[in-house]
Amino acid sequence: MLELSPPSAVASALRTVATEAAGLGALADALQGSLGAAFEEAVSRIAAGSGRVIVTGIGKSGHIGAKIAATFASTGTPASFVHAAEANHGDLGMIASSDVVLALSKGGESAELKSIIAYTRRFSIPLIAMTAAADSTLGREADLVLLLPPVEEACPHGLAPTTSTLMQLALGDALALALLEARGFSPSDFRVFHPGGKLGASLTHVSDIMHRGEAMPLVASGTLMSEAILAISSKGFGCVAVVAPDGRLLGIVTDGDLRRHLAPDLLTRTVDEVMTSAPKTIRPETLAVKAMEILNASNITALMVVADGQPVGILHLHDLLRIGVA
Repeated sequence: MLELSPPSAVASALRTVATEAAGLGALADALQGSLGAAFEEAVSRIAAGSGRVIVTGIGKSGHIGAKIAATFASTGTPASFVHAAEANHGDLGMIASSDVVLALSKGGESAELKSIIAYTRRFSIPLIAMTAAADSTLGREADLVLLLPPVEEACPHGLAPTTSTLMQLALGDALALALLEARGFSPSDFRVFHPGGKLGASLTHVSDIMHRGEAMPLVASGTLMSEAILAISSKGFGCVAVVAPDGRLLGIVTDGDLRRHLAPDLLTRTVDEVMTSAPKTIRPETLAVKAMEILNASNITALMVVADGQPVGILHLHDLLRIGVA
C-alpha cells in the first residue's frame, strides 16, 4: 500500500504566507478603486465625530476588532471595543449618540450583531461596516461599507478565518494611521498614551533626564589641564566642557583627548590647546531615542545639551540605559 507523506511544515507556512500576501495585494488594489472612496469617507466621518469609535465584532472578527480599537486609542482616536454578544446583555449602554460604530463581520450575518445594528438605527448613530458581503444584513443597514475584496482563505479547507481577518487588521491599522496623520498626531502626543516601557522611554525628552547646574562639568577658557582633569574626575562624565566668558560652548575635553595629548607638559597646557572644538551637542527638546542614535553613530558616551549656544545640561549614555532606551 502506497503511503503519502504529509506536506512539510515549511511548505505549509509558505503557502499560508503567499495566500495572505495575495489577500493584502487585493486589498491594496481595492483601495485604489471603489474601496478608496469609502475609506476616505470613513476617515472624514470619524475625524468629524465628537465621540468615540465603538469597534464591535464576534469570533475572530471580534479579536481583530479589539486590537483595532486599541490601535485607535493609542494613536489619538478615542475608541472602545464592545463585544457583540455582551451588547445583548447591557453593553449597548456603552454606545453614546455622539459615537461612531465600526462593525466587523466577513459575512455580515452574525446574529450577535443584530442588536447593535438595530440600536444604531434607532438612535441615528453612524454605522460603518467592514465586511466582504455588501448585500448582507450588516452591509445593507450600514451608513457606509468598507467592502473587503473576495479572497481565498489560507486555511486549506477554506473554513478558518485567516486571510480575511488579516485584511480586517490591515484596514483597521490603515484607518487609525490615516486619522493620526489627519490630526497631526506627534511623537509627543504618542508619549502621553505610552508612558511605560521602552516605547515611553524612547519618547522621553533630553530635558527630562539631563544633568543640570552644579552637576555639569564646566571650566572656563584658559583653564589649566591640571584643573580640568580634576573636574573630569569629580563630575564622573568622562569629559569637561570649555566655555567662553559669555557662556558659549567652545569645546570639550574628553578622556580620549587626554590620551591623544599625553605628554610631560600636559598638566601645564590650557584646555583650549587640548579640547575638541565644535563637539557633538544636542538640544533639550530632542527625543531620547535620537540622543541614543547620535551617541551610537559617533561612538561617544556623553553629549552636552545646548540652547542658544550655551550648555544647559549634559546627557550620558548611562542615563539613557537607566530609563530603558537601548
